[in-house]
Amino acid sequence: MAFRAKVKELLDQGLEERSDLFLIDLKISDDNKIIVTIDGDQGVTLQDCIDVSRAIEHNLDREEQDFALEVASAGATAPLKLLRQYVKNIGRKIKLTTINQEVYEATLTDVQGEAVVLKWKAREAKPVGKGKVTVEKEAVIPFENIKEASVIILF
Repeated sequence: MAFRAKVKELLDQGLEERSDLFLIDLKISDDNKIIVTIDGDQGVTLQDCIDVSRAIEHNLDREEQDFALEVASAGATAPLKLLRQYVKNIGRKIKLTTINQEVYEATLTDVQGEAVVLKWKAREAKPVGKGKVTVEKEAVIPFENIKEASVIILF
């Protein structure tokens, strides 16, 4: 079995045991440096990274194939890549750019099928008379139309 396929199989087995964790990215360089990025429905702890690392490392033979292994969480500021990450972040403020270059800074309120629902408040001119009024806006954006999205960290 090829090295990459073996690593992927071991990673899949390790994540099967932990259904709250999921794979964001797997990179294996030409010199066998393995970089695994994971996320979790309740976040990722150091112990989660250790468990995934052991699932891979303890089942590979360094005598057969030398390698380096790094397992890390996606991080708070990393772009959202999977629909499951959007579900995890419902209720948080995100910055989302569509493939048409529309930019939203809004609260992620729901994930419906293959789309995300955003809500925000905007100031608009009154329909009658002078002045402005605050209105609540909503956008439903299909997952396929999202170019990039990330959580906005509020202090």
